[in-house]
This record gives sequence, C-alpha cells and structure tokens, in this order.
Amino acid sequence: MPELTVVIPAYNEEDTIREVVGVARTYAPVIVVCDGCSDHTAERARQAGATVIELNPNQGKSQAFYEGVKAATTDVILSLDADLVGLTTEHLKTLADPVLQGQYDMTIGVFQGGGVLTDFGNRATPYLSGQRAFRRNWMLSVPRLTEERWPEPAITEHLKTSGIRWEYVSLPKVRQVMKEQKRGLLEGVKHRMKMYKSILDFQTKKK
Repeated sequence: MPELTVVIPAYNEEDTIREVVGVARTYAPVIVVCDGCSDHTAERARQAGATVIELNPNQGKSQAFYEGVKAATTDVILSLDADLVGLTTEHLKTLADPVLQGQYDMTIGVFQGGGVLTDFGNRATPYLSGQRAFRRNWMLSVPRLTEERWPEPAITEHLKTSGIRWEYVSLPKVRQVMKEQKRGLLEGVKHRMKMYKSILDFQTKKK
C-alpha cells in the first residue's frame, strides 16, 4: 500500500497538468479532480498516469479539493496546484517527509527563488498556498471546508483552533503560472479579485 496520495484540483490547466502529474507519479499515486474543465486537462492528466475525477459543472476549488481528499485512501495526502512550473521529486519529499515521519501533522509549501511575482505573492499570503501535506482525517473534519470556492481560509481557521503541529517549508525554484498569464491581464485580475473576495466573505461570515 502507498504511504500517501497526491491530490491535484484543476480547472483548465492543459498546459501544465501533464508535467505536474508526471513528477508526482514518480513519488505516489495521483488523483486529479477536473473541475468542469472545458479544455484537455482531464485527457492529459490520464495520459500522465493520474486517476481523474470529473466534476460538471465547475464547482470551485474547495469542492474539487474535497472530492480528491475523500477519494484518497491513504492516511497522508499531498495536495498540489495544477499550474506549477519547476516541480521536482525533492519538493514533494520536502513537503511529505515531515508528516510521514510524524514530525508535523501538516506542512505548507512557500516558493523561494522561482520568480519575483510568485515569490512575492506566496510570501505575502503563505496561508493561501495550495502546496501541502496533511492527514486525511483531519482535513475531512475541517468545518466549512466547501462553503467558499477556495478551501485555504477554512483550513487556516481550523489550524488556529485544532492544535495540530504544522510548519511552513521552502520550495526552491518552483513557481506558479500567474492568473494574468493564463487568462489575460483583465480576466486574470478579475479572477484574483474574486478569490480575495471569497476569502473576505468567509472571514465576514465567521464574525
């Protein structure tokens, strides 16, 4: 039995998904949750060796993330974004080893030296990172995990109250493709603002 499963939520990431899955498959079984994709993401993920779950219509990263975690059967899960560039097996080990070895219950990856913009964004809001290793049962216990389109605010809130052991870890020379690059400047900015609004809405509802 594998020690962990890699879970990758994806929405229209045909340009990068094959490479991300290819690296992850050298380390562990991979589940890609294709969230209402209208491109070739699902096909390319399967070609790279992933098990693919397709959601229709698009339901948001939170639901895709949840479906992937629920489908996994291992105690430890490593989650990745689908638009990473420069990912290596060493990055996966950096994330997973402290959890597999019992040092922490969760690690959160922070980019370092991958690119000025992605480094800045990731370091400014490291708690929004999609690169994590964690225990499956804890994640499934997170309240309001699928309430907003992005799962990270709910996860962060539960980290503050649940008392588990966690730490940030550095991921050298890996980066994400910026939303503005994928969707164009205007659409990328709109998508980013939508994400920040979702986070603010989550925090406001809590109060």
